[in-house]
Amino acid sequence: MIQQIDRPARLPLAVALPRLAACAGRTAGLLARGRVHLPTVWKGRRLRFTDGSSAYVYRETTLDRLPPSDPCVLVVEFRLRLVRGRGHRLFRAESMLNTPLFVGFPGFVSKLWLAADEHERYRGFYEWDGPDRARSYVRALWWALAVVSDTSSIRYQVLAGLRRDEVLADPRRIDTVVPEEAGQWWRPMGPP
Repeated sequence: MIQQIDRPARLPLAVALPRLAACAGRTAGLLARGRVHLPTVWKGRRLRFTDGSSAYVYRETTLDRLPPSDPCVLVVEFRLRLVRGRGHRLFRAESMLNTPLFVGFPGFVSKLWLAADEHERYRGFYEWDGPDRARSYVRALWWALAVVSDTSSIRYQVLAGLRRDEVLADPRRIDTVVPEEAGQWWRPMGPP
């Protein structure tokens, strides 16, 4: 079932800020217990999308946890304001500091960080436990992205019932939840 293909309906700031702060607190505990990891299995692989764009994975973040009981794929896209050329390299280095904004959210499983594509759009390719939890995360994340991004570029897609690595290995799995259309910015093409 298709979950959403549009701009996130942001939470009110008074609701989002406490959720982001709670997430950062939970992340600190997860980091202290050594439950957050940066594997290199996906690092350097290029993902191609049906809109003709492609980007390489520059980081992966995973969390030690039980396998998701209600898996879903979450793809988030945004374009940075005022960052061009070499500024992208600085952003990729600095982006590690953004980890507290997602790892501690309920349902987080893993994230592939994709570098800017040919249109200077960044993507996060996540696995989440629970589509509603994924949407709740994106609605709070909007405020953090709004600080550095063109707000009209912030969008997401939730694909319920799918696992990230299975989708990347065989993107045809997506066809079970959403029909293929030309130019779907979030839909990967072929195995990396």
